[in-house]
Amino acid sequence: MRIRTSALLVAGIFQASFEGIWATNSTTNSASRTCSLLQTSLGSDIVQFSGLEYLNASTNAWNFFNTESRPTCIVFPRQALHVQTTMAAIFHDDVHYAVQAGGHSGMTGWNTVQNGILLVFSHMKNISYDAAKDTITIQPGIHWGEALAALEPLGVAPLGGRLPDVGTGLLLGGGYSFIGGEHGFSCDAYVEVDVVLVTGKLVTATAHNEYADLFRALKGGANRFGIVTRYEVQAIHTGTNADKNWFGGLIIFPNSSADALISATHKFTATVTDPKAILLISFVNTLNGTEILPIHLLTLLYHGTSLPPSIFGDFLSIPSLSGQTSPLSYIDTNNLIAGGGDRGFGQRFGASAFSGDVDQYTNALRVFNEFTVAVQSSMSLTVLAFTPILQSQILAGRARGSNIFDPPVRNYAAIEFQIQARAGLAQLPPEVEAAHQGALASIPRSPGLPLYINESSEKQKVFATYNRYAEMKETYAKYDPTRFNVRFTDGPVGL
Repeated sequence: MRIRTSALLVAGIFQASFEGIWATNSTTNSASRTCSLLQTSLGSDIVQFSGLEYLNASTNAWNFFNTESRPTCIVFPRQALHVQTTMAAIFHDDVHYAVQAGGHSGMTGWNTVQNGILLVFSHMKNISYDAAKDTITIQPGIHWGEALAALEPLGVAPLGGRLPDVGTGLLLGGGYSFIGGEHGFSCDAYVEVDVVLVTGKLVTATAHNEYADLFRALKGGANRFGIVTRYEVQAIHTGTNADKNWFGGLIIFPNSSADALISATHKFTATVTDPKAILLISFVNTLNGTEILPIHLLTLLYHGTSLPPSIFGDFLSIPSLSGQTSPLSYIDTNNLIAGGGDRGFGQRFGASAFSGDVDQYTNALRVFNEFTVAVQSSMSLTVLAFTPILQSQILAGRARGSNIFDPPVRNYAAIEFQIQARAGLAQLPPEVEAAHQGALASIPRSPGLPLYINESSEKQKVFATYNRYAEMKETYAKYDPTRFNVRFTDGPVGL
């Protein structure tokens, strides 16, 4: 166990110094008063009510739907103590709050708050490598593109995301990377995590200390178990940018190849056992008023010097529009799709997971296309993406003590059903929301498979699909017995 005793002491002094004010105003206390007390304690550069940095932070979320809220104040912590002090005040005053790390959430309200306190980690972006321990220490504000660039000269990388703009919230949701088949889900690389509990207490959780249950819950528990201020993860030796250790690329297909791509994706998911093989297929509809422009993107990679025909031959034989394959560094692989940083569009995710026959995949594409036609006037983009998860990825996670979603040991495909509203549309029309939920209900998950929280709708009961759901609820009750997090911040349902 490692608790930051000095930090707890300072947080306690802060609380005690205003105990009289809090006690006499406990029923009328507002976020404004709490913010004022925090600003007095932490300073106006850390706690802000307005100004350029406040405005940039409150409007810079990737999901345009999350740029409309205006927090009462924004806290820009520089160290864990600032998070402790803030959380202790939030807890004492029953204030609504949210946390923003990379800001790349597709869930409305999960990283923003109206008339509450928002913590933004834009000043906590350090990353370092300990060669003796072969671990990487990450602060929560860094994005994966920044992380890879910082460590590339050392030839190591953390298990992270597949787009440079994605942040560390990906770890709390589980995490997919382009090396997951060999190393597990991104969260499986945890060695230690520092987490501020709802009371403001800071603890360090590992797989073997007294917080081992919390450690596992943070592998998929999203924002429900506390605020992580430090991740220490196992380093992956990916090589420098000069080391072209992967082979693959991005291939673009016409709509006429959609059926063949569906069949090949099902076959890959059902049969491939090589952990070095990675695939991501996205069926994309770009919408321009009454016109729908379908185009399909295939990212295929192999940790080696070529693409084995026995694994990728079906895809390579399908007629394409453009694309090429070549030797790639690990940083190259993470820039194949796009940066992912475009702003100004409202986003909504939805998830499923398949392990059935090809008809399950074909039905999903049909539902997706019918949905697109029905809502095209409000949308700028719709995406149906398949990420094959191999047994090797699941077994790698179990070898590290497992994660809280704990998939069964079999190949399956994780499905993302993403919709992007027209530019500037501040709220999803109710009929589109209803149609999206109806489409998700028409592509149900295969029994026993967990949904991926980072690609899910906020209305989906994702935690209930976890195979360690009962353990998860027990752990949550232990660390948040008053259910403060569930009552005062938005996030997944079910706890």
